[in-house]
Amino acid sequence: MPRISPFVGLLFDPARVGSLERVTTPPYDIVTPEERRAFLEASPYNVIRLDLSGDAPGADKYMGAGGVLRGWRDERALAPTPEPVYFPYEMRFSLDGRTRQVRGFVCRVELEPWGGSVVPHERTMAGPIEDRLQLLRATRANLSCVYAIHPGPVDELRSALEDATSAEPPYRSVDGSGVEHRMWVVPGDHLPAGVLADRSLLIADGHHRYATALRFREEMRESRGAGPWDHVMMLVVDEAGEDPPVFPYHRLVQEEMSSPEGTPVNDLDELLTRLDDDALVYGIVTRNDAGVSHRIATLPGPPPTVRALHERILDGRVSEAALRFTRDPREAERIVSDGGATTAFLLPPTSAERIRKVVDRGETLPQKSTFFWPKPLTGMVIRPLDETPEEG
Repeated sequence: MPRISPFVGLLFDPARVGSLERVTTPPYDIVTPEERRAFLEASPYNVIRLDLSGDAPGADKYMGAGGVLRGWRDERALAPTPEPVYFPYEMRFSLDGRTRQVRGFVCRVELEPWGGSVVPHERTMAGPIEDRLQLLRATRANLSCVYAIHPGPVDELRSALEDATSAEPPYRSVDGSGVEHRMWVVPGDHLPAGVLADRSLLIADGHHRYATALRFREEMRESRGAGPWDHVMMLVVDEAGEDPPVFPYHRLVQEEMSSPEGTPVNDLDELLTRLDDDALVYGIVTRNDAGVSHRIATLPGPPPTVRALHERILDGRVSEAALRFTRDPREAERIVSDGGATTAFLLPPTSAERIRKVVDRGETLPQKSTFFWPKPLTGMVIRPLDETPEEG
């Protein structure tokens, strides 16, 4: 069963660093090079200096991030909470013409191997895990949350969230997409013990961060035994009550392949309106003498569409090295038009419920299958792996 608990968190002091919008960033793996440069210019305390620490070769950049974090703590730009607490977290945004929110609790979760009450839904890759592991060794801190969802509703959690978020938030930041991130601090007894004892946690975002935490735990247990490395910082969200949006990553194929048949449509806009995860309708963009052509096609099998696409068309027929991914369908079209890819496969949004059904069958989705949105910001709270009493 997932064991959640409060923790001592590091919080930026606005009196020293200014607005949180100057020091927080999206998760490292969706930050573009242009955004990274802008974040570096925004503030000498921007958390990008830890999470994407620089261009120095080898281990220097990781050790540099560790030194920066220690310096910020020494000068109290980052200050610890006086006791273990929970962090209610809310993301407010506009989608399809209406205002929505996704809420949950940032807490620490006891690590356990994949497949028990903590389950993945996508495959991981060795490279990102090694990168994050070196950074974790150097900083000894969870810089950003793993984002997980659990089956709901859970009345105790909903009631605790409504109570905690009724006041104005002491911590607030608006990201580049216009999402308002709001965070509160509540005592460690705000949630009843064992509140998620009969639920499983499905990793929505942060598979590589969770896998990294598992690797680090094993390293530290060999040399030091039990400790704060036995847990990871996580945003826990009720998938039924909050219904988080799940967008696709579109596929770009960079080698010649036999393109599937499909029904022609006039343009990209029409193609996008026809995508349907219920009916497994996806889009195909290929080059022709006039530029690009657009088609829609349907796959057999249960949704989500991305899994059927890999099973029926991509896996075993397209090499992993020849696949690229983008969240932007217009970028996918442009890349095909410019000759950077032979084919783009455009996919519909799906749902947390559909992903849960795949996991419940004991299966996983291909890498880069889903983009849960919004994502909690890096830097709103940091969990240090200090050997304090609460982390022992």
